[in-house]
Amino acid sequence: MNKKTIKDLDIRNKRLLMRVDFNVPMDKELKITDDTRIKSALPTIQYALDKGAKIILMSHLGRPDGKVVEGLRLKPIALRLGELLNKRVTCTSDCVGKEVEDAVRKMKDGDVLLLENVRFHPEEEKNERDFAKKLSLLGDIFVNDAFGTAHRAHASTRGVAEFLPAVGGFLMEKEIEYLQKTIESPRKPFAVILGGAKVSDKIGVIEHLLDKVDKFLIGGGMAYTFLAARGERIGKSKLEKDRIEYAKDLLTKVTNMGVELLLPSDHVVVRELDKGADSRVVSGNIPEDMLGVDIGPETVLRFKRAIGDARTILWNGPLGIFEIEPFSKGTREVAEFITGLDAVTVIGGGDTASAFSQFGLKDKVSHVSTGGGASLEFLEGRELPGIAALQDK
Repeated sequence: MNKKTIKDLDIRNKRLLMRVDFNVPMDKELKITDDTRIKSALPTIQYALDKGAKIILMSHLGRPDGKVVEGLRLKPIALRLGELLNKRVTCTSDCVGKEVEDAVRKMKDGDVLLLENVRFHPEEEKNERDFAKKLSLLGDIFVNDAFGTAHRAHASTRGVAEFLPAVGGFLMEKEIEYLQKTIESPRKPFAVILGGAKVSDKIGVIEHLLDKVDKFLIGGGMAYTFLAARGERIGKSKLEKDRIEYAKDLLTKVTNMGVELLLPSDHVVVRELDKGADSRVVSGNIPEDMLGVDIGPETVLRFKRAIGDARTILWNGPLGIFEIEPFSKGTREVAEFITGLDAVTVIGGGDTASAFSQFGLKDKVSHVSTGGGASLEFLEGRELPGIAALQDK
């Protein structure tokens, strides 16, 4: 990574204003149901504690749309972070203002303070300069360890970098290095598995990786647009009519470039999308009163054979509606298969990360990205504002 990290600056006795991504799922009782993102920030926080820095953490939670939403306060996160660090984490009732300034002023070396949800202020998402400056006054150095929000030019991800020396944390460094290495110098053969609902969400990734990849495996809702472009009947399955011509052109382009592209040859189908719906497997065309919800067993075998010799696998998007248990089988079986390969396996964030978490496989792959939208934009070759704002080495 050609950006400075927390290790490149002397942080001893300094106030570190650190952007983290604590946007974690919570149930109705405001209990955290998955603390992965909190745990992912621990190496950077612990390093700063060991160096005797004062740590002021910033994060968002949910989409409060610039208003205070009681159910989106960060106090439960402060409590969980305190448990993980085995030390008290103070939580403020706002992220700017006199109360916050007083709390920061009273901090001793080794203290940890979590500011209230930055998205309670509309100025955060607008990246308003005055708001960013108010945040910046709380620290001496800005550390961005929130890869999951690096694609957002917000006050707490980009704005504060105009006022403070800005460096990356260890999670940011790990994310960039894995994703960059995967797309710039992958071990060959290089296979890319793409799924999810829409072709339009993955166009940028396909275009950017087309001359680097050896095989594309396409499943999920987006596969049906490609199958329709090939003249197959897809019943009531997901279809982006405005992307059919693009899909046709891409299929031709891939063939001409000698890149292998695999689409599902059989499907798990239902009449209605429901947990208790009767499902069956069909090969080829899907009946007009049915919709595809998962790849079938023949496709699972074909996909396994195709990636058996891969040395780098990048996966973004599930291969079926994995959230409904009966329709998670295809995604699960291919996921379990890649964990046994001698390959660098990189999993995009968002739904793909959720699937691997659901299957208990997150620790059995090389890297699971913490950022859904951020990893997608990175794989499209875009410059992410939160990374661009960091100091160059």
